[in-house]
Amino acid sequence: MNLGWRVPILDSYLVREMAPPFAFALGAFLLFWFVNIFFLAADYIINAHESPFLILRFLLFRVPQATPYAFPFSCLLATLLAIGRLAADNEITALRTSGVAFVRIARTPLILGILMFIFSYYVNETVVPKSVELSTRTFYQIVMHTAELPILPRFFRTDEATGRVFYVGDVMPDHRTMKNVMIFEPAINSPFRQVTNAQTAEVRGAQLHLINARVTRFKPTGEVDGQAIDKAGIDVGLPLGESPEQFLNANSSDPYTTNSKQLSDQIKSMQATGQGGSALDVLKITLAQKLAFPFASFIAVVIALPLAARLGKKGRTIGIALSILMLFAYYLMMSAFSALGKNSALNPYIAAWLPNGLMLAAGAFLFYRVER
Repeated sequence: MNLGWRVPILDSYLVREMAPPFAFALGAFLLFWFVNIFFLAADYIINAHESPFLILRFLLFRVPQATPYAFPFSCLLATLLAIGRLAADNEITALRTSGVAFVRIARTPLILGILMFIFSYYVNETVVPKSVELSTRTFYQIVMHTAELPILPRFFRTDEATGRVFYVGDVMPDHRTMKNVMIFEPAINSPFRQVTNAQTAEVRGAQLHLINARVTRFKPTGEVDGQAIDKAGIDVGLPLGESPEQFLNANSSDPYTTNSKQLSDQIKSMQATGQGGSALDVLKITLAQKLAFPFASFIAVVIALPLAARLGKKGRTIGIALSILMLFAYYLMMSAFSALGKNSALNPYIAAWLPNGLMLAAGAFLFYRVER
């Protein structure tokens, strides 16, 4: 006698119906993301004349960034097409006539939605930060070999290894020559702090060459200890590490390269030092979206189930059109409420979760109408 548990026939049947459209939607979305990233970076990639392997590595490592968007879309399309097909062939009607409640039919898609939410969140927390960081490093490996570097003026960059803070006043058209450069050095190996100024500096490989550099040392009291001018020039290592993205990239605090714990620690640190304003709100809403975006996978199923049951007989074209329309409406709401949260017009955490709440309420209402 076999006492082993087996998946009920109805659940197994629904999984087989949903798997192909889910795989197709996920693959199509990731391919679209891949092509989009290629076009966005095409100028640097094509002009760099780098090896195809390096270019492919940059593109592939960027694909996981689409995870929070790809899974909700895939769950939405899979549910609409699979349940819509059952409705079109009157299979849902037959099941309900046989005494199977719509809640029982919906159980498997809802469970799959929860599993996809958990998996999407896991990927977004563990895989995405590392892959995006590697992709960024690869991109700047490509850019470093181009004739111009995308160095931006009037910004501060910190070298985490040495504690130096770099400031560039202006960048010449060649993108390798800089004006009004200042380097602030902390008191690490001595009780003195120092500031190095140069009217002109040039990027030479991984070194910043300062011409006619003036070095000013400060005592712990803040008084000037002395000044010296080096006409031969001073070479200072850029804060590159393996790559120059920290120095060159204006978006070095890309939320895709951090997980929830790192963002949470950063928020606590800013709050402890009395910092606030829009910068803190941006971090808060980014932290909330780390969970809110993947949760959309479950909400997509809740919305799609009653719509598919009602509109399934109108064909797959309706399902595909609804998927695109609903995804557009959802991310439009996300963008609108996100802007309100970043501008302090709305609590950042509420702004991140309000679109999910509205869509979930709409799905629950439609679900109730179908069940009745």
